Amino acid sequence: MASRPNFLILMADQLTARALPAYGNRVAKTPHIDALAADGVVFDSFYCNSPLCAPSRFSFLSGRRVSAIGAYDNAAEFPSQIPTFAHYLRGAGYQTMLSGKMHFCGPDQLHGFEERLTTDIYPADFGWTPDWGHFEERPSWYHSMDSVTQAGPCARTNQIDFDDDVVFQARQKIFDLARSRDRRPFCLVASMTHPHDPYVIPARYWDRYEGIDIDMPRVRVSPNQLDPHSRRLRHVCGLDMQPVTEPQVRAARRAYYGAISYVDDQIGVLLDALSDAGRAGDTVVLLLADHGDMLGERGLWYKMNFFEPACRIPCIVHAPQRFAPRRVRESASLVDVLPTLIELSGGTLADCATPLDGGSLAAQLAGAPGRDEVIGEYLAEGAIAPLVMIKRGRYKFVHSPVDPDQLYDLAEDPEELVNLAQAPGHQERVRGFRTEVERRWDLAALHAAVLASQRRRHLVYRALREGRYTPWDHQPVRDASRLYVRNDQELGDLETMARFPPYGTAG
Repeated sequence: MASRPNFLILMADQLTARALPAYGNRVAKTPHIDALAADGVVFDSFYCNSPLCAPSRFSFLSGRRVSAIGAYDNAAEFPSQIPTFAHYLRGAGYQTMLSGKMHFCGPDQLHGFEERLTTDIYPADFGWTPDWGHFEERPSWYHSMDSVTQAGPCARTNQIDFDDDVVFQARQKIFDLARSRDRRPFCLVASMTHPHDPYVIPARYWDRYEGIDIDMPRVRVSPNQLDPHSRRLRHVCGLDMQPVTEPQVRAARRAYYGAISYVDDQIGVLLDALSDAGRAGDTVVLLLADHGDMLGERGLWYKMNFFEPACRIPCIVHAPQRFAPRRVRESASLVDVLPTLIELSGGTLADCATPLDGGSLAAQLAGAPGRDEVIGEYLAEGAIAPLVMIKRGRYKFVHSPVDPDQLYDLAEDPEELVNLAQAPGHQERVRGFRTEVERRWDLAALHAAVLASQRRRHLVYRALREGRYTPWDHQPVRDASRLYVRNDQELGDLETMARFPPYGTAG
């Protein structure tokens, strides 16, 4: 076993933990994820730090809260000067590669990755910038309920095109690494866009759930009983304009499960490649998501809030030669990934160039207790002011200057049905959380910073769309003159180098 392991990070998009059998689900068919969980370390209480694609990924990469780096929403530029785990690992002698989605906005489309194997499925410009100043105007580019009302089987989608390429390129890279003379350890991120909506999936995955009793949302809340932020989410997603029926809800959830099975199959492809390449024994495999999906719970869809379906995500670490299978009960989050990778690679957190908001989970992987804390922020569409969350132990506290507080006891009330913020027996606890919010954030200054950033990006986007447009989207370089058989190399030498395992080596 190598002292410095390789890392294969498998990321799914919008995958809620409660949809996986490893977290108690009885509908989804995920044999490869189940196997990772059976022999791995499963974090039962793992969270994103911002329940939206780009901000969540930027906190995952940097170990920082999004307010600290200005990564407020899906069109926020991730500053190039912010170190990511790709920078740290690369500086420590690792090959760092990304295949798939990471939702980088701005001209830097690498952020420390030595190689990026695909473009992104989403645009790299500022066109998706929210506008808190005109909240009543629904953005044309954002979620609508078409994803639910049109759910079902299909032959092909944009997302299948993308994820098929993501997995093909990642699989190819695993074999290229095995055949390469470059013996540096590697960190390969394979990031798929499934099971993100729209809720459509090829028929073979839809058919896997034929005759299966698809579970329906457990929490039904009428719109007028929702908290103010949830009501705003109904507006921004068009729920009030396009109500959905029970059959449509069931179809959307069935397609979501089909998409999870698709993701599971792709994970199997990559794990098989890792084994065939002889790298399974010295590679730590991490399975993560960027955020979850409400899937109709509380009458809500997608993400953008701090209820459990939207913000609790899977985290499975599979390295049976290093860590015994176990389950971790204490809460942790995506900001903890960077310090964990640094420590597992042999580095020290004292050498980090910026403050970190996360902490290493290496001790928990080995069986020690953890700090049991998650700090969250939401600063994007559907909001009109900062929304922050503190989860510590059994309690979750959600605060926004424009809304009533929310406090939930997840041990007694896992579905978050009873808001204890006004309950007589919890006033001291609420005061403690509010004091902590005031200590951690200057919410008025943060609100002003978000509005200023939105104004700047709206101006820049409009200006750059005038005249000749120069896109920032990543353009993968594929030099055909170096592929397969070419006349600048002896055929026998070429075929020998391309063969794996080498001739005469036991399989």
